[in-house]
Amino acid sequence: MTDKLVIWTFEWVRMTNGPAGFVRDLRLRWACEEAGIDYDVKTVPLVEKTAEHFSRQPFGQVPFIKDGEIEIFESGACLLHIARKSEVLMPRDPVGEAETLQWTIAALNSVETISVPWWFLEITGAKENGLTNWLESRLSYLEGILGEREWLVSDRFTVADLLMADVLRVEKIRALGDRPASEAYIQRVTNRPAFQKAYAAQMAHFEAADAARNKAGT
Repeated sequence: MTDKLVIWTFEWVRMTNGPAGFVRDLRLRWACEEAGIDYDVKTVPLVEKTAEHFSRQPFGQVPFIKDGEIEIFESGACLLHIARKSEVLMPRDPVGEAETLQWTIAALNSVETISVPWWFLEITGAKENGLTNWLESRLSYLEGILGEREWLVSDRFTVADLLMADVLRVEKIRALGDRPASEAYIQRVTNRPAFQKAYAAQMAHFEAADAARNKAGT
């Protein structure tokens, strides 16, 4: 009997104006649900981080995973590891695999590296957000692509769609401009049962932790 893949997340995050529903262990839960891979979820403290946590994730972040003897951090790397375990997430032909890899990295490097700092400036009330034009140009290019295809790779859902949709589904990004093809894409991907199950599980986890914390008065 082999050990289940283990996904690590925070034991608690703020529910009101907090990251619940967007903590990136969701990406890994979702990938496992799509692929039919059994997994467990374990937690680390959000604030009082331990030496063991830093030994597994050198920046004190989540998620990170353990899959037998393999331990990996960074959600993108973890997703690619999971994707290689299932053709549901990554085609096995060389062209399909290469295109899945390129779009997965594009979601991280060409979109999220701009969208996250843009979002941070927005929620902190910066008087000027110098990243807006840059982000809008990236989203505009992507809108053109999504207007011509249903999925990013091989005419079917892959891990590249999982990650791209997760990057794009942030409310402030969706509200930035009019991009009907991108919005339809986000809805198409996040309406998948695997996303709904993973999202509900993460929210239930953090809601329970929040209730326990409030009851304890912490």
